[in-house]
Amino acid sequence: MSIIDTIWRLDPFYPVVDSVDWVERLVKQGTKLVQLRIKDRDDETVMPEIRAALTVCRAYGADLVVNDYWRAAIAAGADFLHLGQGDLDTADLVAIRAAGLKLGISTHDHAELARALACDPDYVALGPIYPTTLKVMPFVPQGLERIGEWKKLIGDLPLVAIGGITLERAPACLAAGADVIAMVSDVVRHPDPDARTQAWLAATRPASVRT
Repeated sequence: MSIIDTIWRLDPFYPVVDSVDWVERLVKQGTKLVQLRIKDRDDETVMPEIRAALTVCRAYGADLVVNDYWRAAIAAGADFLHLGQGDLDTADLVAIRAAGLKLGISTHDHAELARALACDPDYVALGPIYPTTLKVMPFVPQGLERIGEWKKLIGDLPLVAIGGITLERAPACLAAGADVIAMVSDVVRHPDPDARTQAWLAATRPASVRT
């Protein structure tokens, strides 16, 4: 079985970054799964960054998840795509599936979960688990109990927990039922991002998949 088939279970460390420089910095250290989330650009502008990030990830045996830009992801030959609920309003799911992209979808409540599951995703994300200062959220923190509830509802689908999660909080999220932990600030805003990345890798990935 390939990494692409098992990555969501074998590698629960899932940093979310906004530049190719961050992608390269992380995968050079052994990160195997990273999301490129660039906001407020058009497809033409973001396309070179997606292509560059894909090149770097493939050189280091990592997988890149493209956030939002589904047309650019298809054109660039990406393997993974993440969509928020708003993105679903305009995304062409038929085209996304025809291109062979694995799809992750954000959820924040039961209605959004039902909508996500109707799209037959490859993983479901739940958040924010804890309060987050990264952006203004219209949803209250979900908490650990909601992680367990979501996992029961989605069954074998991988569950990604996101929002306010630090390395110290990660074990409780995994114990509650999360398969994967996504984070932004705890890595990119840490005083020593490289050391923090290594700490995450050591804490979340079996020794057999650290190389």
